[in-house]
Amino acid sequence: MSTSTPTITDPDELAVATIRTLAMDAVQAANSGHPGTPIALAPVAYTLWQEFLRFDPEQPIWANRDRFVLSAGHASTLLYSLLHLAQVHSVNPKYETLGELSITLEDLRSFRQLDSKAPGHPEYRWTAGVECTTGPLGTGYATSVGMAIASKWQAARYNRPGFTLFDFDVYAIGGDGCMMEGVAQEAASLAGHLQLDNLCWIYDNNEITIEGSTELAFSDDIATKFIGYGWNVLRVGDANDRRMLARAFHAFRQEAHRPTLVIVDSRIAYGAPTKEGTHAAHGEPLGVEEIRGAKQFYGWPQDAQFLVPDAVYETFRSGIGARGAQARSDWETTFAAYRLAFPELAAELEHQQQRTLPEGWDADIPTFPADAKGLAGREANGTVLNAVAQRVPWLLGGAADLGPSTKTMLTFPGAGDFSAADRSGRNLHFGVREHAAGCIANGLSLSKVRPYQAGFLIFSDFQRGAIRLSALMELPVIHVFTHDSIGVGEDGPTHQPVEQIVSLRAVPYLVDIRPADANEVAQAWRVLMPMRHSPVALFLSRQPLPTLDRTRYASAAGLAQGAYVLADPADGATPEVILIASGSEVALAVGAYEALSAEGIPARVVSMPSWELFERQDAAYRESVLPSAVPARVAIEQGSTLGWDRYAGQGAIIGMGTFGASAPLKELQGKFGFTPEAVLATAKEQIARHRA
Repeated sequence: MSTSTPTITDPDELAVATIRTLAMDAVQAANSGHPGTPIALAPVAYTLWQEFLRFDPEQPIWANRDRFVLSAGHASTLLYSLLHLAQVHSVNPKYETLGELSITLEDLRSFRQLDSKAPGHPEYRWTAGVECTTGPLGTGYATSVGMAIASKWQAARYNRPGFTLFDFDVYAIGGDGCMMEGVAQEAASLAGHLQLDNLCWIYDNNEITIEGSTELAFSDDIATKFIGYGWNVLRVGDANDRRMLARAFHAFRQEAHRPTLVIVDSRIAYGAPTKEGTHAAHGEPLGVEEIRGAKQFYGWPQDAQFLVPDAVYETFRSGIGARGAQARSDWETTFAAYRLAFPELAAELEHQQQRTLPEGWDADIPTFPADAKGLAGREANGTVLNAVAQRVPWLLGGAADLGPSTKTMLTFPGAGDFSAADRSGRNLHFGVREHAAGCIANGLSLSKVRPYQAGFLIFSDFQRGAIRLSALMELPVIHVFTHDSIGVGEDGPTHQPVEQIVSLRAVPYLVDIRPADANEVAQAWRVLMPMRHSPVALFLSRQPLPTLDRTRYASAAGLAQGAYVLADPADGATPEVILIASGSEVALAVGAYEALSAEGIPARVVSMPSWELFERQDAAYRESVLPSAVPARVAIEQGSTLGWDRYAGQGAIIGMGTFGASAPLKELQGKFGFTPEAVLATAKEQIARHRA
């Protein structure tokens, strides 16, 4: 017989049951979602939040809070239930805490519905209290490694005797799917190597995936594997054993040299009469009768929906609420004294936390003299990067074992290498772990340091998921990609990107920049550094590019508009043809322009380093650069031609329609038509066609 109130008397068990029933009710109301894992992990998450997590629901973005990442993002109702019960406050894009709740009961009732603050998977910047957008399995785990690195680096940079500003821990919950994903293993390997003792992964070992038992495809000995990675491995044999869970979290806090993995054996959809322990509970609602049976098992009113006893709010308020408020208040008191003792460091930290830049940050960016031989894009970038990094001390990053090739090492005195022995180093060594590198950079950015991560453009394919997440989360991560075309040369088609640039241009909010010379590289940094909510993909050449004479051609400052008129007819005549190019091909366009000019044919050169920035300009500006009255056009890029018709119109496109080949650069340029002669001939064909 059903009652109108729960029969549970223990306040902790009442809170756990509330999390479970909210999760199953939300999924059922949406007729969509994943109920089994939130039900199973409710005691785990509750114990962590209520007893250990250093987090203030009323100020959910204070700098030294512990981070909680739900790598198993499909279990989102677990997190949403916690956010609601803890009464976490909402935060606006200006980092101002609002009086309203991050997740209301109405949000849970509208789970997975349009504009709900409880979307299908957790979304950073959409729901306050969500530290990281998750859903693609394994990426949350990997991103948490970046957060843990940030905590260690910030502690080394800012802590002083008597002033502990940073020592936050990072917790992440994942499951079998996360463990199967390669990115999690890449990140785990690096975390062990770096001895990130502030990192705790919780592994939900429920042995269930969408298709059925993990016996179908997964038999790894996770404990042994992580011991091999250098982790401290603990095991809790029953997810409902809160005492053993607490012991495990205490042990993590005592660990001083290794990250910790807590393996928790759970039963998916614990308490569901027929679906507990089965894959039927993984990715679809339990069903009305199954929910009634589970609620009866918990001692819950069978027909009550979205029921939250008042006592549960009070339990959270007196637990995580009181602890978090005290910890945050203590931190603010410490920071107020710190500001008096170390005003320059405090000002630096405030810039960092607000994603703003110090005055004069760009003062050392060089202007490069005209030079026909020029510099490779990667060489110029290394110079500019080091100039900026000395003025912005929280700019740090590295490459996936390609630092000497990408020229992204910070080489000034004191830059150092981040390691287990030295947490202050600003050069990160990701090893050959491209996907993890992208996720770790996201985690660093989520912690408010300014990260860059670098590699060969061809290997961006390995980290597309991470790049996409940086755009989805609106994180100002700087993705540096060198060796950006068939200009790679002898390494051949396995290393020569063709389709990569256009595929990255397709990512919403990702700003593409492909500079034409060293001064466009310098200008790129002036443009990208002030960006607070846009990731950037910076495409750089391996081969030298002529440094244009900017007294003869337009200023590189035009890069800020995405495309600009680099050269026009000397007599002010209307051009008969427009040559449009990016990166290394701008020099080809300039060569053709000079030849046409010598023959008395008026031409225009448009340098187009960024489609995204150009599309952000108003229609009048775009028309001024690419006037519709001039249909004769040639677009040139050593990459896929896909998309260039947007700017070439009915004109010609010189690009790649095949993979490259292994040969010296000049031979490749001849084979694929990237020569001044080919561009000139195509331009004349366009003029003749449109004169007719």
